Amino acid sequence: MLLRVHPKDPQPRLIKQVVESLERGGIIIYPTDTVYGLGCDIMQQKAIERICKIKQVDPKKVQLSFVCSDLSHLSTFAKPIPNPVFRLLREYLPGPYTFILPASKLVPKILQSKKDTIGLRIPDNTIAQAIIKELGRPVLSASLPGEMVEDYTDPEVMHHNFPHEVEYIVDGGIGGMIPSTIIDCTGDEPVLVRQGLGEWRE
Repeated sequence: MLLRVHPKDPQPRLIKQVVESLERGGIIIYPTDTVYGLGCDIMQQKAIERICKIKQVDPKKVQLSFVCSDLSHLSTFAKPIPNPVFRLLREYLPGPYTFILPASKLVPKILQSKKDTIGLRIPDNTIAQAIIKELGRPVLSASLPGEMVEDYTDPEVMHHNFPHEVEYIVDGGIGGMIPSTIIDCTGDEPVLVRQGLGEWRE
């Protein structure tokens, strides 16, 4: 179902509707500060499996992101990080960045891989923030599959492409085309993995 949500002032009733679906194991397509993403409640294993089926990936081998509303979930899902890394996160987030961090034991088992890392995102997007805050925990997020730009920027096209695979397409307007910048913070120094929308100076 296509839900038109105001990008600057999301309707609480619609946000609640989306979150209730997530809590029941639903999947959503929702806007971020970069491209639209596929999202589900990180505690719903069946929903994670469904996202991986749509993406045709193994959950233990793919880097899926934990999308948070702030850094308060960091201590739950990531191992303790050095102060310089924490300062880095505070400087760049919220924003179009994904930081790869060492995962804690509280990461859902289905996502625990040999790499033992998580991708952390705090998007600067009002709708995404409203959904996560209402849910009270991070949303697991993956990029949308698609060949054409419209496949991952235009909610009407997404609605056509995913008529039955997702519960809600949260339409917050046309999305961006450039994904987040990925920074690996698991070593001694931060390493740029992918240059995306966020500027990065090494």
